[in-house]
Amino acid sequence: MLKIIDDFLNKTTMYKTVLYYLIALWVVAFFLSVFNLLPFTPASMVISLIILLVIAWATNYIFSYVFKVPANVESIYITVFILALIIDPATTASGYIFLGWAAVLAMASKYIFAYNHKHLFNPAAFAVVVTGIFLGQYASWWVGTLWMAPFVLAGGLALVRKLKRADLVLSFFAIAIIMILGFSFYNNFNLPTALWKAVALSPLLFFAFAMLTEPLTTPPSRFARILYGTFVGLLFLPQMHLWSINFSPEIALLFGNIFSYFLGPKKRLTLKFKKAVQLAPDTGEFIFEPDMSMNFKPGQYLEWTLGHDKVDMRGNRRYFTIASSPTEKEMKLGVKFYERPSSFKTALAQMKEGDTLIASQLSGDFVMPRNKNKKLVFVAGGIGVTPFRSMIKYIMDTGEKRDIVLFYCTRTEEDLAYKDLLDQATKSTGLKVIYVINELKNKTAVWAGKIGRLDEKMIQGEVKDYGDRTFYISGPPSLVSGMAKTIKEMGIPKRHIKTDFFPGFA
Repeated sequence: MLKIIDDFLNKTTMYKTVLYYLIALWVVAFFLSVFNLLPFTPASMVISLIILLVIAWATNYIFSYVFKVPANVESIYITVFILALIIDPATTASGYIFLGWAAVLAMASKYIFAYNHKHLFNPAAFAVVVTGIFLGQYASWWVGTLWMAPFVLAGGLALVRKLKRADLVLSFFAIAIIMILGFSFYNNFNLPTALWKAVALSPLLFFAFAMLTEPLTTPPSRFARILYGTFVGLLFLPQMHLWSINFSPEIALLFGNIFSYFLGPKKRLTLKFKKAVQLAPDTGEFIFEPDMSMNFKPGQYLEWTLGHDKVDMRGNRRYFTIASSPTEKEMKLGVKFYERPSSFKTALAQMKEGDTLIASQLSGDFVMPRNKNKKLVFVAGGIGVTPFRSMIKYIMDTGEKRDIVLFYCTRTEEDLAYKDLLDQATKSTGLKVIYVINELKNKTAVWAGKIGRLDEKMIQGEVKDYGDRTFYISGPPSLVSGMAKTIKEMGIPKRHIKTDFFPGFA
């Protein structure tokens, strides 16, 4: 069942998954209003959504033009639907004004309250806090109702699985519920009733799934995310107050955003395109010159934003692993092209020397252990070799001594990328590389690698001390999940299996 869900989720990018989740919730709410199960009319819901869409789009376009930053269309729609789900649909002039200002403030916050073009606050949360202060109108969080709860929960769980942010959400849930139950116990409230209200009749679920997990305001590492979730959970209790400030979900999130800011990377690079190199028939390496240096660990990834015309449904943002090593001045990106490439990849392939794109949101825990004496096995599938290219190049340049075996799996020998560098590393660092292809295309060629599929028997034959090693797996989701299962069945504990993940593999 989980494989079916994962296959479905992997057909789209992270941002599209979030957007589809929010649209689905709004559509469910619309039909509930048709049957009078929500206290709104269908007409008021539609009119309110249109107001938010038009004003948000116009505001974002203006700020994008003034600040000369590519507009992220998905981000506009995501913020609009969040606002539509937490602010009551309007039926009066003051309600329309509230919606209009909320849309303006949400879009403006992404440009005005930003550092290196990276916004500091969750746009929707910022908007409703400011409107509350200056207009006296607040978010109602009507999405946190009994009728909406099952849909919020089901879609939210799928979303968290897609984003791989269970650590963040669970830490938040644990602390927030403990705080709520602790307050209820202290005041002699009925604990089961308090728990029921907290889960089914409050913003808790939607807040955690749709807003707390926003990538640009979320720390990049697992431990930092747990701290972030814990911090926001402590502030989520409605009875919390600081001086004259009474806390609400959106205020708790803004404080959390500030906390997160000090835990995460601050830089946003402008990368100037230099050249492209063909690595394999359908794989290319794109080389850029960054406008500033960035400290990163081999194996981490960035969010890449490429402004272009006729953006398709997959948007103008992607997450890609950094193929270059921190020891290299240039920033390298390895990309595989499929039969029907997205508008993003099409625009990438058409870049000319001097064209620019934006890279930010440095993230990822798929990095080598600090202990250089730990023995490692790398398993790469296709373009999943890019984090290992970064690690191996780093080892070559720094002279580190590590015991590493790399299994590199592709369909044919022609699909192997970075083979020259890997072969050089076997001579200079002692790296052991086993090339594994599904079929030998050139039947007359002498092939020194393996033919078939990487399995338990092949690993055991090449790595006698496999039980003493930590396994790193990177590649398409199906390969990563399949190899992780195989390695677990070999008796390798879960803590010794690291899988590469960056949101939105598609």
